[in-house]
Amino acid sequence: MEQVTNYKKVASHEAEKGTFNTCLLLYSGGLDTSVMLKWIREEYECDVIALTINIGQKSDNLEAIKQKALKLGAKDAIIYDAKDDFAQLCMEAVKANADYQGGYALGCPLGRVMISELAVQFAAEFGCEVIAHGCTGKGNDQVRFEGYITTLNPDLKIIAPVREWGMGREEEIAYAIKNGIPVEQTKKSPYSYDENMWANTGEGGEIENPSLVPPLENILKWCNTPKNAPDEEELVKIGFEKGEPVSLNGIEYDKKDLILLLNEIGGKHGVGFFHLIEDRVVGLKVRGIYENPAAHILIQSHKNLEQLVSTREENELKTLMDQKWAYLIYGAKYYEPVMDNIRAYINEQNKKVTGDVTVRLYKGNCEVVALNSPYSLFDENLATFNKSAAFNQNASPGFIELWNLPQKTAYQLKKVVVKSTAGSLPA
Repeated sequence: MEQVTNYKKVASHEAEKGTFNTCLLLYSGGLDTSVMLKWIREEYECDVIALTINIGQKSDNLEAIKQKALKLGAKDAIIYDAKDDFAQLCMEAVKANADYQGGYALGCPLGRVMISELAVQFAAEFGCEVIAHGCTGKGNDQVRFEGYITTLNPDLKIIAPVREWGMGREEEIAYAIKNGIPVEQTKKSPYSYDENMWANTGEGGEIENPSLVPPLENILKWCNTPKNAPDEEELVKIGFEKGEPVSLNGIEYDKKDLILLLNEIGGKHGVGFFHLIEDRVVGLKVRGIYENPAAHILIQSHKNLEQLVSTREENELKTLMDQKWAYLIYGAKYYEPVMDNIRAYINEQNKKVTGDVTVRLYKGNCEVVALNSPYSLFDENLATFNKSAAFNQNASPGFIELWNLPQKTAYQLKKVVVKSTAGSLPA
C-alpha cells in the first residue's frame, strides 16, 4: 500500500523513514493496530515490537493478541499486567468525582496516562527510538499519547500510521481482508470499542450521527438496557476511607477487584451507560456511548458522602476543582503543573471522606439512599423538626432581618428609581 502523498510531517517529534531501526507499537489487537503492524514494517522498513497493556479490558484474549502480533511479523510481543496500578489511578478519578460533559468517567483518558508511562519505560528497556500509536488525526488520543510520551521523554519520536495513510474505517477493513489480517469489525458490524476496567467506549455506525437512535441491544457490551434489567432492585453498601472505596457489602476488596465486581453488578441493572455529545480536544463535536457502571456507582456514592462531611463553601469550591480536573484529564494535561495543586486540594478535602454509602440499583437508576460517617456534619438535635433546645429559634428573626437587608434595600431603591423616571419615558 502506498503512503498518502498529501500528508506532510511538520512536528519535530514525528519520525522520518530511515532514521530509526526499531519501533514500539502500542498494540491492542484491533483493526487499526493490526493493519498498521504490517504497514509499519513495509513502509518504514524497521523492526516492530508490539506492546499490549492489560488495564482490565475483559473482552480481550491477551495471549491470542500476542500470537496475532507475532504472526503479523512483530519481532517481539509484550503483554504487561498493569491492572493494579491502573485501579489506583482510577481512585484519583473517584476522589475528583470524574465527569466530563455529563456521565463520562474518563476511562479512556486515564488509560492513556497509564499506557504512555509504560510505553516510555518499555521503549527505554528495548532500545526503541520511536513509538507508534493507532490514533486517527481527528481524535483525542493522538494528543494524549504524543503529548505524554514526549513530555516524559523528549528524545522519543512518534509515528501515527492511521493519520499518515489517510484510510477510513472501510478502507482499513478492505486492507485487512486483502492481507489476511483477522479483525472484529465488518461493514455489517461497524462499531469500534475502547475498553479498560473503568469504562467501555463505543463509537461508529449509528452512534456517530446524533440524528439516529443507536440500537443499544447491538452496542452495549457491559450493561443491560433498563428494559432487560432485573425487575428486583438491589442495595449495595460501599465503604470509603479517605475518599477511596475499600469494601463492598462489608467485605474488603483490593481496588481492582472492587471495580470489576461493581461493573458486573451495575451492568446487570443497566446502570452507568450514557449517550454523550462530546467536545473533542481537536475541536470536533461527536457522539459516543460510554459504559462505566462501577465508576458511576462509586462516583455517585463518593460525591454524596463528600457533601455530607463538607461545608457548603467546601462543596462549592470542590465542584469547581473537580470540573477543572476533568477537563485537564480529558484534554491531555495530566502532567500540567497546576494538576499538582488541584490534586493537593482534592486529597486534603478527601481526608474526611470516610464512611458507608448505601446505593439502590434498579433498571438504570443509581440512587444513594443512606449515608453514615464519623465526620458527618448532620446533627439530629439541630436538624430535627421536632422540638429541640439545641437550636435557638429566638435567634432566627434577627438573622432573617440582617440576611434580607441587602435584598430589601435594593428592591426599595429600584421602586424609587422606576417611579422617578416613569414620567420621562416616551409614550
